[in-house]
Amino acid sequence: MDQLTALDASRHEFERRLRAVGPDDWDRPTPCEGWVVRDLVVHVLVGARMSALLVEGGSRADAEALFVDAQLPDDYMAEFEAGADAQAAAFAAPGAMDRVTEHPAGDFPVPMLLGFRIGDYSVHAWDLARAIGADEHLDDALVEHVWENIGPAAPLLAASGRFGDGASGELNDAAPVQTRLLDATGRRP
Repeated sequence: MDQLTALDASRHEFERRLRAVGPDDWDRPTPCEGWVVRDLVVHVLVGARMSALLVEGGSRADAEALFVDAQLPDDYMAEFEAGADAQAAAFAAPGAMDRVTEHPAGDFPVPMLLGFRIGDYSVHAWDLARAIGADEHLDDALVEHVWENIGPAAPLLAASGRFGDGASGELNDAAPVQTRLLDATGRRP
């Protein structure tokens, strides 16, 4: 699976769960410490807009400004679709993969940022499913793709502080790939 195909697949995994969010779900806790469903969805919506902005040459300050006072829009599905479309177009633009972005966490080559976005959509699709009681199974080919990128870095994820406690150390290669992926990103399915 190539990166742009994986981005599309991960987008649809998240979208499927987002469409299942009911009016009483917004304040449900998620596996992301301190976040309810509303916070998680805002993070994903703004993340797509931020990525499009950065790939198109936006600055670190421009990206950080998107998160200031970010709120869930009334028509969150329209915003999801518009942001996801803008992000996909930015990544697919000629020359995009040759750029380096000024991400708030550091300067990242666009292919690395694309990998982050694929992982973000995928893992947060599971988070959202867990929070609202929806189907938690992610597309097997997508999970394999994400694991190929995240698996080798699993020991570093815990040290970053962005993935909870990181891998539990309790799983081996016989565990399902989705379980290993979630465990490496601090989730305990």
